[in-house]
Amino acid sequence: MLRVGLSGGIGSGKSTVAQRFSELGGVVINADDLAREVVAPGSDGLAAIVARFGDAVVDDGGALNRAALGSIVFADPGARRDLEQITHPRIAARTGEIIELAPADAIVVHDVPLLVEKHLGPGYHLVVIVGADEQTRLRRLTQHRGMTEDDVLARMAAQASDEERRAAADVWLDNSGTPDDVRDAVDGLWHGRLVPFERNVRHRIRAARSDALVLQPHDPTWAAQAERLLERVRLAFGDAAVTAAHIGSTAVPGLVAKDVIDLQVGVTSLAASDAPVLLDRLALAGFPRPADAPRADNAKGGGAWPKRFHGAADPARPAHIHVREVGSPGWRWALLFRDWMRADPAAREAYAAEKARLAAAGLGVSAYAEAKEPWFDEIHSPAEQWAERTGWVAPHA
Repeated sequence: MLRVGLSGGIGSGKSTVAQRFSELGGVVINADDLAREVVAPGSDGLAAIVARFGDAVVDDGGALNRAALGSIVFADPGARRDLEQITHPRIAARTGEIIELAPADAIVVHDVPLLVEKHLGPGYHLVVIVGADEQTRLRRLTQHRGMTEDDVLARMAAQASDEERRAAADVWLDNSGTPDDVRDAVDGLWHGRLVPFERNVRHRIRAARSDALVLQPHDPTWAAQAERLLERVRLAFGDAAVTAAHIGSTAVPGLVAKDVIDLQVGVTSLAASDAPVLLDRLALAGFPRPADAPRADNAKGGGAWPKRFHGAADPARPAHIHVREVGSPGWRWALLFRDWMRADPAAREAYAAEKARLAAAGLGVSAYAEAKEPWFDEIHSPAEQWAERTGWVAPHA
């Protein structure tokens, strides 16, 4: 099962996207619909609201008078918290019931208006945000919903900004064009990414990858992509993760790299990271351990540095999770090398030159990784000298 979080600002056309996901076979859960369902006439949710706020919040027909309730909770943060304590657990429970009834191979699309504002993204395998420019949204809402311009702008101002939504988005669907345009984009996302992603999660396998070596200039979005992955990894590891950090070439601004996000998780014990319950959580979160996963790195100066390895199930976002014991030489080296590359332009340029030399030799990804080891052995001492000279200590992030 794949869990997709869907959101977007008012007037973005999110409902069009949700409808298309449903037509394609997705199990679409609309949070607003559930919020109304759990306080429907005769429900225990409505009874709890009346017990807290009084009969004035119920209309003559026995339904919730939303205007009357709104006038109370919007003026009183404490009252609003009380309301949320009544409705949120019931909405969560109903959501869980729907997911429980979904088939094992379902792609569940959770339509949540406040996904960004409530920082719910880490709980999904993927977050899809529907966006449109402000003028397009303004035109839609004034022409098709009869809202005033002032009302639209006020509601936009009360919601997350586009900058905040982009930071939360694994996928940004631009809906500034026609409905057909965005439906075509949804179709491409569904067939090209979501279907194979769900299959990989269900079968607990890493996404297929090509051995063709492609180096590209630094992508300034890599840091944000890594942070979203880190939040999901931390959630899956729970207390087992002592540290979690973005490492490798994509963590170094200005450095060419393969489009692969490397993350390092520090644990107290590699044996504990082998626990079946943890491996299950990671696999279900989209980070399975491949059967042929490496269990050690080449140590600088000979020998091996133990680790565990997980790969991402997402076919569109290659990612590696290296699990090492906190304080171990391999854990420390990954952080030291990253920080040295960030701080020393000459060292960074030398590494870029070595990458270019090996890429020009026509190596595949596997051979390229092995061919870099002699260079890493050579620069181990300069890196340690830099650490001593600058007083560097391993950060826990």
